[in-house]
Amino acid sequence: MRSSILDSNSAAWAYSKALMAICAIVIICLEVSADFLLKHDSPTYARISQQYSAALKVRPSAPGEPASVLIVGNSLLLHGVKVDDLRELTSSKMHIYPIFLEATGYYDWLYGLRRLFREGAKPDVVILGVGVSYFLTNSVREDYTPMVFFDARDAWAAASDMHLDRTARSNLLLAHSSIFWDTRSAIRTQVLNHVVPHLQDLFSLINPHPSVPDDKQFDAIAIPRLRRLRALCEANGVRLILLVPPTLSAKSAVDEMADAARTTGVDVSVPIDPTTLSAKYYEPDGMHLNGEGASLFTAALARDLPGRVATANTVASRLRPRTSDIYSAAEKGPRR
Repeated sequence: MRSSILDSNSAAWAYSKALMAICAIVIICLEVSADFLLKHDSPTYARISQQYSAALKVRPSAPGEPASVLIVGNSLLLHGVKVDDLRELTSSKMHIYPIFLEATGYYDWLYGLRRLFREGAKPDVVILGVGVSYFLTNSVREDYTPMVFFDARDAWAAASDMHLDRTARSNLLLAHSSIFWDTRSAIRTQVLNHVVPHLQDLFSLINPHPSVPDDKQFDAIAIPRLRRLRALCEANGVRLILLVPPTLSAKSAVDEMADAARTTGVDVSVPIDPTTLSAKYYEPDGMHLNGEGASLFTAALARDLPGRVATANTVASRLRPRTSDIYSAAEKGPRR
């Protein structure tokens, strides 16, 4: 009797080991395949990884040199700013380093900037432009952001800030740790795009855009977030400029955002009045500027930003400890 039980347990253990080995092989195959697809078939990943690497090399400008400016944002800037034109128009005033990732908002860039600073990025000025509705959302982009912009502690902190439940928290941590888990929705979208042409255009029309809360809720959300971003930047010797890109029928939201920024002492750039841009300057979704609208917005940015950046750079230089001060403190030794 005992022999049969032992044989049964041995067989069960052998089957369990075989099952675990099969699962491990499947996981490895998924990770390797996802890594290959990501690096060879994802223009989004290629763009943001290149931009992220360039941003890590940003250093403060020397006296008399153009200011180093890190511009971060979502698709409103990706489609709305012609970076090459902006660089050409402002080359004597600014050196521009963009990172644009679609569908990102406040939490993506709060922790994205935190990691950039921690890994060595030292611009003179950070310009953040995600639009009003995305600034107020309580979420992060599910793919690319956890893997590229977060480390493990950032993913955990972001999940705590957003009060995610256990399932959502686990998904965020897995997305940071696993290439397959992070890119599963992107892979699914790529497959569907090959099967159903113009599917992405259809999604852009039917997907609801984040709503803007009423006045009291607006200030209750926006003001603490702006203060937190300002504190993060100033702690790293960087000045923050909030850029509010135009969207169709967004005049009141833009005005509220500008008021909230001024309340917190954050410089705000509204380079173009949304009411001056009719529907003909937008894509059919009413959110993103088309080519003609992007030209107008870029030209307005080129007129508006250099003065703000020069002022912000002057203030930022005061926030950084001077080399002589560091040496003086070292010579004096620790206080007793």
